[in-house]
Amino acid sequence: MTNFAIDKNLSIHSVDLNVEDLEKMTTYYKDKIGLSILEQSANQTALGTENGKQVLINLIKTDTKASPMRKAGLFHTAFLVPTRRDLGNVLFGLLKKEVPVEGASDHGYSEAIYLTDPEGNGIEIYRDKPQTAWDIEEDGTIRGVTEQMDAEGVLASRTEELVDKMPEGTKIGHVHLSVSDLKKSQAFYIDGLGMQLKYEFGSQARFIAAADYHHHLGLNTWLGVNIPEREQYDIGLTRFTLALSSAVELEKTKEHFNAEEISIKDSGENFVTVVDPNGIRVTLITA
Repeated sequence: MTNFAIDKNLSIHSVDLNVEDLEKMTTYYKDKIGLSILEQSANQTALGTENGKQVLINLIKTDTKASPMRKAGLFHTAFLVPTRRDLGNVLFGLLKKEVPVEGASDHGYSEAIYLTDPEGNGIEIYRDKPQTAWDIEEDGTIRGVTEQMDAEGVLASRTEELVDKMPEGTKIGHVHLSVSDLKKSQAFYIDGLGMQLKYEFGSQARFIAAADYHHHLGLNTWLGVNIPEREQYDIGLTRFTLALSSAVELEKTKEHFNAEEISIKDSGENFVTVVDPNGIRVTLITA
């Protein structure tokens, strides 16, 4: 493998979920999570923030029924809100709407709350702490912790009025995957895509990013090792999209894929799609 590094200004653009009940899932992400419908058809709903133009999550109706077996796929989609005040507003809104919140953690670099949608897809909503508060090692490793979040402090930071919508500026901060083989997945995202290992959590999880972020991707084997990979139309995560900062960066990435004979699923002038070892499609576009 060449010493290729993906665009340091990479960001997570959007997540595509195959869903069994489009109406129920649309209602959940709109009324409970507070996203707004940006586009809608009989078979798909695209949601983002109320005045935003970027789709954050695509819900795609599939005729495939939910599989009883554990498969590789989504651990959670992580929505990053701009400030602690925003996180307080979101948490207060969820509690007022009696949406089950399953956990709340302080990770050292962030404060996060956790939920699960009606079809079992994990959701994280979090805010980043200032980078000066992150535990950054000399080698660029960013150490994370899992401690109880100061929920009272987060709620105290909110505005007085009830905020019913996800705030403007919300984006997908990271995507966390349940993988079949940690070594193969790590090799794909680091050697193949050119991202960097930021933190190792024993033999069970890896946190990977472009440049100096704590992680754009999480990988774990908490569902088990060697679980089956996903099929394209399985319920749950089918694709996530990464945005590169320019056409030049996208072209460099395509050239790297070709030079290393990384199998390309699909490509065009403004995008390229590859498939990771878990059967998840990864599309790269220009921002």
